[in-house]
Amino acid sequence: LGNIVPGKLSNIQTFDKIFMKFKALIKKILENIDGVMFDKGLTCNLCGREVFHREDFCKDCLDTIDFNDGPICSCCGRKTPIATKRCDSCKGEWAVDLARSAFTYRGGAEGLIKALKYGGKQYLAEVLAPYLKQVYVENYFAPDFITFVPMTDEAIQKRGFNQAYLLARELAKITDNRCIEALLKKKETTQQEQLSAKERQINLEKCFAVTNKEEVFGKLVLLVDDVLTTGATAHACAKALKEAGAKSVYLLTVASVVKRIG
Repeated sequence: LGNIVPGKLSNIQTFDKIFMKFKALIKKILENIDGVMFDKGLTCNLCGREVFHREDFCKDCLDTIDFNDGPICSCCGRKTPIATKRCDSCKGEWAVDLARSAFTYRGGAEGLIKALKYGGKQYLAEVLAPYLKQVYVENYFAPDFITFVPMTDEAIQKRGFNQAYLLARELAKITDNRCIEALLKKKETTQQEQLSAKERQINLEKCFAVTNKEEVFGKLVLLVDDVLTTGATAHACAKALKEAGAKSVYLLTVASVVKRIG
């Protein structure tokens, strides 16, 4: 502080940059304390109680997780009362060729995703990746590469990370595949949770772009995200990939909302 000359804006800006970097470092350390104090092999990843045999969850919490293993829509993969080729949630234009999810978005699964996304518990991506792998194997996914739903730089800076990237990276590790940044988000949009299904589609028009068309052309792409809600984001991403020449786009999410929103 003693070196800052009054009236010198450049000195103040330098100090601000150093302070912001220091603040970001402290935030990162604090976000990872949970992973150090409560090792994922020793405690339940939902309630924090002690577990044995290195389970991911205690029995009580496991009972709150709804696995997406009942009748499902063969297109979007949502749980449905009876098996169907195309449910109401994915009728109409949808650029995704096939979508699957590990859980339904409620109970314990909802809690896990919120803890990852908003609670800063980045280690949960590693916990959830094997459940994604199980769905990956069961559906014979054999993509040329794995990618993820992008965020703007501003949004990443605010949250500190992109949860979709963390999930895609961990899945790529345990499936011996490549994880690449195939898409970028060109502009910030209104929070999707506040919009109807139709409004979400309008909100996301021309929002995503492909980073390298040559890398995408003729390829089978697996797109990873945390939650499938209306499908508007997945559609916009898949549309951009296909306009760049992707052969097929599959979607794999941790969870899916059973009933369409909007």
